[in-house]
Amino acid sequence: MSVDFKDYYKVLGVDKKASSAEIKKAFRKLARKLHPDVAQDKTKANGLFSEINEANEVLSDPDKRRKYDELGANWNNPERQTPQQEGGFSGNPGESSSFHYDGTGFSDFFEQFLGGHGRSSAGFSHFNRSGRQGMGGANIPQHGQDIESEILVTLDEALHGSTRKLRLQRNEQQPEQILQVKIPPGVREGQLIRLSGKGHEGIAGGDSGNLYLRVVLAQHPDFRVRGVDLYSDLQLSPWEAVLGTTIHLATLDKAVSLKIPPGTMAERQFRLRGKGLPSGVGTRGDLYATVTIHVPSQLTPEEKTLWESLAATATFNPRTIHD
Repeated sequence: MSVDFKDYYKVLGVDKKASSAEIKKAFRKLARKLHPDVAQDKTKANGLFSEINEANEVLSDPDKRRKYDELGANWNNPERQTPQQEGGFSGNPGESSSFHYDGTGFSDFFEQFLGGHGRSSAGFSHFNRSGRQGMGGANIPQHGQDIESEILVTLDEALHGSTRKLRLQRNEQQPEQILQVKIPPGVREGQLIRLSGKGHEGIAGGDSGNLYLRVVLAQHPDFRVRGVDLYSDLQLSPWEAVLGTTIHLATLDKAVSLKIPPGTMAERQFRLRGKGLPSGVGTRGDLYATVTIHVPSQLTPEEKTLWESLAATATFNPRTIHD
């Protein structure tokens, strides 16, 4: 099956020599625009959001980015492929090499490129969990091999749960199946979702293997995940930090009012209990908002005059403060 190359630098709109900070900035800018929660066309946004997450997944990881840059557009040239990409694995006797599925949130290129994650057999990770595979002739019942791949899950899905449609075709001789994949609330990064009996078919009457989908949490433009807790940046102006204010802070549920006391320092954390991801039945982790203070880069003449007046009259000197 022919798989087109994906230019992840073009997807994020960055140069191939872009720094990790530039990649992060480009992703966050696009993610805020295309996130399904804010986009008007949610169907189109879901596809584009998955695409930029995929690009960020590769380019923000030094090892994946190095591999991607080394292979380049000629990634599927037989002379440059790895044994996995060439299909150089050992499967069960009689298994068809054309095992396809779709609906995980990752493209064919991503799955094949990474090796061990893909729609074609060249990209699959094949293994046997049961230990029941027979030894010897084809008349001995053999358990079909399990298959593992990845599924991209948004934080909203991790919070509320969802049902995802997965199209599965074991080989070219069998019809395509539509599977309902249940993503439970509170699903974690790296957790395996099992689809029983949806792996390779068994031999000589043996049970079919299972299909395991390993959860990859989609990067969010505003939240970082640490276990069941979420972390975000709380950006304040100098006058808000000095005088105090009340702001509307985004959470996974809805924006909440947060009172900022006068004299708030940079790097201070505000803890919002129960605004993280599910941690158990009826319980959730917390959201931590960390303060960053931003100064204006451009001033009007009137604003400059006011700052100069403050500088001339203020008695505060940060260089005389001692811990």
